[in-house]
Amino acid sequence: MKPAVILDRDGTLIVDRVYLNDPEQIEYLPGVFQALRLLRDHGFLIAVATNQSGVPRGLVDVRNLDEIHRRIQGKFASEGVDILSFHSAPYMTDNDHWFRKPNPGMIREAASWHDFDLSRSWMVGDRMTDVEAGHRAGCRSVLLGFTDPVEGSGYAPPEIHAPNLLVAAEEMVARS
Repeated sequence: MKPAVILDRDGTLIVDRVYLNDPEQIEYLPGVFQALRLLRDHGFLIAVATNQSGVPRGLVDVRNLDEIHRRIQGKFASEGVDILSFHSAPYMTDNDHWFRKPNPGMIREAASWHDFDLSRSWMVGDRMTDVEAGHRAGCRSVLLGFTDPVEGSGYAPPEIHAPNLLVAAEEMVARS
């Protein structure tokens, strides 16, 4: 079993466009390719887990969602990084479905598909629901940025709070 990094998508790997439906609008955040190469070089497998309430709202077409994920996976592959799989939760924000973060369903699915050692893995995202999903799955968690406050969230704090993915990757490597 290998350690993994499971990443949120919007606000973590790409600019959060709020209900991204156009594959042409994918914009990568600074340092993400370097960060994932660093994690890859230190033996981490990589997957993505993303809540997608835009699907049931009718704002995101499932075919476009699949194309967005295909393009992201292809771009990272061209940068030398293999994203093993994308896991999405197409449920409304008030739905407590097992797959919708803060629940651990997408992380557990990724772990079962790829034989991740969750006790040595990390969940990374820009929301406290990402942090909580990681904790519920048995991972350590990373919170990126400062748009979602740790204090008052009702969830346990992340093990790492970093301004961006590259800083977080350096810290994850140092702690692993």
